[in-house]
Amino acid sequence: MKVKPVLALPEGLEVTDIEIIDEVLTITAVSTQVHPCCPLCGTPALRVHSRYTRQVTDLPCSGQQVRLLVQVRKCFCKVPDCARKIFMERITPFVEPWARVTRRLYQIVQILGLATGGRLGIRVTDRLGIQTTRHTLLRRIMALPTEPIGQVSQIGIDDFSFRRGRKFGTIVVDLQTHKMLDVLPDRTADTSAAWMLLHPEIEIVSRDRGGDYAAAARKGAPQATQIADRFHIYKNLTEAVELTLARCRAEIRKGAFDALSEEEKKGREELRLPTEFISVENWKPAPDPCTERERLSRQAERQDRYEQVATLRAQGLGNAEIARRVGLTARTLENWQKKGFPGAGRRRKRPSMFDPYARYVLSRWEQGCTNGLQIYREIKEQGYTGTEKTVYRFLVPLRKNQRIIQKTVVPHAPLQDFSAHDAVWLFVRGPAKLDEKEQATLTAICQASETARTTYQLVQEFRDMLHTRSGEKLDDWLSSVKASQIRELQSFVTGVERDKAAVVAGLTLPQNNGLVEGKVNKLKLIKRMGYGRAEFPLLRQRVLHAL
Repeated sequence: MKVKPVLALPEGLEVTDIEIIDEVLTITAVSTQVHPCCPLCGTPALRVHSRYTRQVTDLPCSGQQVRLLVQVRKCFCKVPDCARKIFMERITPFVEPWARVTRRLYQIVQILGLATGGRLGIRVTDRLGIQTTRHTLLRRIMALPTEPIGQVSQIGIDDFSFRRGRKFGTIVVDLQTHKMLDVLPDRTADTSAAWMLLHPEIEIVSRDRGGDYAAAARKGAPQATQIADRFHIYKNLTEAVELTLARCRAEIRKGAFDALSEEEKKGREELRLPTEFISVENWKPAPDPCTERERLSRQAERQDRYEQVATLRAQGLGNAEIARRVGLTARTLENWQKKGFPGAGRRRKRPSMFDPYARYVLSRWEQGCTNGLQIYREIKEQGYTGTEKTVYRFLVPLRKNQRIIQKTVVPHAPLQDFSAHDAVWLFVRGPAKLDEKEQATLTAICQASETARTTYQLVQEFRDMLHTRSGEKLDDWLSSVKASQIRELQSFVTGVERDKAAVVAGLTLPQNNGLVEGKVNKLKLIKRMGYGRAEFPLLRQRVLHAL
C-alpha cells in the first residue's frame, strides 16, 4: 500500500520517511515540482538558491498527531523587472504561505469553532487529537469573510434578547432564499432603518406588531409593503378574548346555574354543612396524656421566654444582647417581634392503621354502638392489626360530642371550575378540532353568557378571514366588533386600526414571520452554547456562518 494516497497528500509531494518523534507521527516529504513559479510574475525558475524545510501540522491520523516536514526550494526569478528576486517554492493550496498548519486542518478547526464556540470547541479538539487553543478557534471564526448581501426584495425582521427583558438585538432574514442576511446590535428604529436604506430594492417587510420596526420600515423602506405577522395578530386577539372571559366569569357561572331545572337548583341550595365539623379523612385520635403534658410544658416555657424577652426589650436591650441572655437566636427574636407570640399550630394528621376502618366505626357509632371493646372486636375481624388503645383514643372526640361527618358528595355545578385561561382555547380553535367534551363545554359557556356567545362568533369570523386570506372583509368585521360594545375587543380594534394597512396585508398576502421565528430559535441555541461569554461580533459571525 502506498503511503501518499492513505495520507491524501497532494501531487507534487513525495514521502521519504515516516517515524514517531515525541509521540507525534512525523512525515518527511520533498517537493517534486519541476520548475517552481514566481508568485509575482508566474515565471518558472531555472536556478535554485537554497533549500528550506517547512514544518506544518496536519490532521491527526487515527487519533495520532501528525507533523509534516516538507523540504522546499528557494529559487531565483530570472525576470529582470520582477520585484521578487528570490522566492520560496509554494505548495498551495495544500499549505498557504507562512502557514504553520495545512489548509484542511485550518478548515476543520474553523468548522469546529462555528459549531461549538471557543471553550466547548477545545473539549472537542482535545478528543480528536488536534492541538489548538480557544483563542485560535475564535480567530478562525472572526477571520471568515462576510458575504455581500446583494439584491433582496422580501425581508422578515424580528428581535431577540441578549438578556431577557433588558437588551435586545435584531435579525434580518431573506424570505425568498431563507437565508440570514444580517444581525443588528439593537432593535431601535434608527438602526433598522439605516440597514434598509442600503437596500432600496426592498418590496416587502414582514414584521411583528411592534412599533419600532413599523417606524423603521416607514423611514428606511417607504416604498415597501409592510406585513403584520398573522400569528402575532391572532395572539393579540387571543389575549383580548381571555380578558373578556375573565371579566364575564360571574355572568357565565350565574347563567349556567339559571339554566338548571328547579329540582337541580333546589338540591344545590339545600346542601348545607355544619359550621364546625371534622371530616372523617381528618379524624385524629385524642393525644396521649404524657405527650399532651410535654406539649403543654413546652408551650408554657415558650410563653415564659416570650414574656422575658418583652421585659428585656422594654428595658432598652437590643436583640443581640437579649438573644445572648435568653439563649435564643437573633432571628427568632426578630420573628417574635414581627409576628407576636408563636402559638401552637394545628398539627397535620398522620397516617394510621385505623384509617381504613374509620368510616365503619363512625357508622356504628351513629347507629348507637358506643362500646369501644365491641367496635374493636368487629374491626379486628375485618383485618385491623392495631391496638385496642388506639381505637379508644379515636373514640374520645366522639364521646366529647365533636361532629365528625362522612365526606359529602357535592353535586358538580356546571362551569364551577371555569377558567378563562383554559376556555380561551375553545374559542380560538376551529370547531372541527374540538372533541365532544370540549364542544359541550363551549356550548354551555355560550348558552350561559350573551357576551361569550358574541365573542365566539366574532373570533370564528376573524379566524376564517385569517385562514382564507380574506383581508377585504376586515372593515366589516371591525364594524361588528364596535357594535358589540365588548370593551376588551375595542382595545384590539384600536390597535388594528392604528396599523391597518399592515394588518390587511398580513391577512391577504402569503408572507409571514414564521421563517424568522425559526431563525431566532436557531440564534438562541448558538447564543446559549457560548455560555453568555460571547460578545456581539462573535455571535454575529457564528450566526451568519452557521452550519
